[in-house]
Amino acid sequence: MSRRAKSLTREMQKTSHERETDTGTKGMVVTAHPIASDIGRDILAKGGNAVDAAVAIQFALNVVEPMMTGIGGSGFFMVYQKKEDTVQIFNGHSRAPKAAYANMFVDENKEVIPFKERSTHASAVGIPGILSALDAALKKYGSMPLADLIQPSIDVAEEGVEVNWVLSNALEQHGHRLGEHAKSFFFPEGAALGEGDLLVKEKLANTFRLLQEKGIKAFYEGEIAEAIVAELKEEGGLIELEDLKEYSATVDEPVWGEYRGHKIASAAPPTAGGVTMLQILKILDTFDLSKYDIKSKEKYYLFLEAMRLAFADKVAFSGDPEFAELPTKGLLDEQYIKERLQYINFKRRNDAIDFGNPWKLEDDQKPPVKQPDDMEKSETTHFTVVDQWGNIASCTSTVEHPFGSGIMVSDYGFILNNELTDFDANPGGTNEPGPWKRPVSCKCPTILFKDGKPVLTLGSPGGPTIIASVFQTIVHYLDFGVSIKDAIDEARIFVTTGPLVEWEGEMDQNAKGELQAMGFDFGDEPSSIGNVQAIVIDGENGLLHGAADFSREGKAAGLND
Repeated sequence: MSRRAKSLTREMQKTSHERETDTGTKGMVVTAHPIASDIGRDILAKGGNAVDAAVAIQFALNVVEPMMTGIGGSGFFMVYQKKEDTVQIFNGHSRAPKAAYANMFVDENKEVIPFKERSTHASAVGIPGILSALDAALKKYGSMPLADLIQPSIDVAEEGVEVNWVLSNALEQHGHRLGEHAKSFFFPEGAALGEGDLLVKEKLANTFRLLQEKGIKAFYEGEIAEAIVAELKEEGGLIELEDLKEYSATVDEPVWGEYRGHKIASAAPPTAGGVTMLQILKILDTFDLSKYDIKSKEKYYLFLEAMRLAFADKVAFSGDPEFAELPTKGLLDEQYIKERLQYINFKRRNDAIDFGNPWKLEDDQKPPVKQPDDMEKSETTHFTVVDQWGNIASCTSTVEHPFGSGIMVSDYGFILNNELTDFDANPGGTNEPGPWKRPVSCKCPTILFKDGKPVLTLGSPGGPTIIASVFQTIVHYLDFGVSIKDAIDEARIFVTTGPLVEWEGEMDQNAKGELQAMGFDFGDEPSSIGNVQAIVIDGENGLLHGAADFSREGKAAGLND
């Protein structure tokens, strides 16, 4: 965790509380950066809808959060249309190029290439999909021209934006990930840009102008596509012009679940985020959490064991549904949940927890393959919008790890993702690399409904911690009756199948000590987990309550009559 993040106190949070929360009557935007939030709100004020605002926000975040997201990345773009009463996922997840192969992340000795090396190599770059997803959503539901939605970001890129502490810290911690062109841009004269320095992006502005003039197609064909391929070929990449030209976002149905009388829509495979998050909630729904204190060991214990159960299944049964049959229904089946509940004993950490059997495995099903525990934490961004008509756009987009592959398309000013590191490095399982496959993700933009009406939209960045951040915010809000801002800011914990528990600094230390006595192994230092952005939709009073996480420079921006 950064020194800046460690130094955050409740008193400091109070000074930013006004920025992080807002109430609106005609619209609400919540993002991880004030400039992006303001651009989104301005689009709503001009009569744009939620999809229009979200498209404008994505371009803005490429300018102000280049370490988290950008046009060289991917994302899951969830859209709720009130008039049609539909929820759809415009799936802009990266695909592997057609030249991808199962052993692409192992060396000649069949040893896995170390993460720091494989994650910054051109072979880790997947076909960027976020622009295709935005384009599909805008053509179906948008009301404003693409050129108008890009223009605010061109203005910001040309005028420059002050480097904030989030970007400064990312350069300090992850600058080693940057390739030659990105290094020269973010480290002018050999020194990293620091907080308060002016960041001007003329090349990115020129790229945005090309997209204004020629449309999103210009990214996948023509000079931008040629520049991407040329850049990657120099570094040993696999993407060809044909891969970019043939890429197209899919429009998917969400995965659905229930919790405390609410119906919940989230992103479906190839992201495992929605299924895993809903499985955790289904386990927790069998317990009366409200009888415990919000900082109690019992709450934390249930969180930890539910995560361990669900993540064991995630590792075993996740993949691209275009290439493998997945037991999505089985993982959320009532009988299967009852079987998983037998592992929860309230006595100690159950060392017997492993993946279950949501279906009778067929002979051709691939068993999970042990993977190296060397991956660094992913970084991403999430933003969400509600417009005056009640439509919702909720998007989690990414370049995967901080600054993605570190490879910048030199004359065009954007960084390329390293999404293919989400494949299993050790081949043999359902999630092994392959031509045109999509790697398993953990993204889960989510909308909650009560009595058929949307009441909450939220999401988070953070790789696997996305799942933990989203479900814990939902539980804190619904079970403990706190405000959405307090639900977001309540200390979170995280564990997967390994022994080590990540924890945030405000976790109750007595509860932490009791859990350690129950066999849970905690990291020595706290860390920041996720970065939730959320909007509560209060239909009864005609109000929208937005809340941003304090772990970045988030802003909720409401639109009023």
